[in-house]
Amino acid sequence: MYDVVVVGGGHAGIEAAMAAARMNKKTCLITMSLDMVGSMPCNPSVGGPAKGIVVREIDAMGGIMPIAADRTALQFKMLNTTKGPGVWSLRVQSDKIAYKRFMKEALLAQKNLDVIENGAARVLIENQKAVGVECTDGTIIPSKTVIITSGTYMTSNVLRGHTSTKSGPEDQPTIDTLSQSLRDAGIRTFRLKTGTPCRVKMDSIDFSKAEKQPGTNAFLRFSETTKKEDVLPFEKQEICHLIYTTPSTHEIIREHLHDSAMY
Repeated sequence: MYDVVVVGGGHAGIEAAMAAARMNKKTCLITMSLDMVGSMPCNPSVGGPAKGIVVREIDAMGGIMPIAADRTALQFKMLNTTKGPGVWSLRVQSDKIAYKRFMKEALLAQKNLDVIENGAARVLIENQKAVGVECTDGTIIPSKTVIITSGTYMTSNVLRGHTSTKSGPEDQPTIDTLSQSLRDAGIRTFRLKTGTPCRVKMDSIDFSKAEKQPGTNAFLRFSETTKKEDVLPFEKQEICHLIYTTPSTHEIIREHLHDSAMY
């Protein structure tokens, strides 16, 4: 019997599982792939105007994301520095592979935490209370508390061009029965959409048409525990590039909206 079972090994699931384990609760994290914990299929960066302050709040509560972001960043940049300091915001461009590896190692090293590779088929309910999880292979994992952080892997479809495919991000599997079990328990579910940019090969880009966007030449960090030697030196950080759309681009998009699987 676990004190806490967490379903899903994304950003939220990692923080929930490690927080519970640090509080000396016997904790289990269920993820379909240990190699995919902390993956960044949508946006390989951490922080920015909307979320930079959240990352610092996670650090204040002892979380792991700020540390992982600092240790695996390809570029550090303080945004909005031409405006007042109230809107300055730190953002890092992340090494997706290194970030996943860092999170995997952190989870496996955490005391009081078991990581199980399996799919969560449904939440088990008794007397209107969650009492555990049934996995896709029939394994029952009893628990006093169940936390669902399944993200985009629950009854998900990937829209790519003309096609709509039942799948999780990056060709990972999706599970339909988990959301149905929540509906059976009286919980209303609804669908959200995320937008994932295409991945472009560097040798196909004419960078002379783009504006260089270097990082900030200063010691920046999300975690107060990060030391200067823990981060990539400025001279070794990657340079980002900025491009603009044109009225012609907008016209092409408008003329072909009906071709998108989204519509």
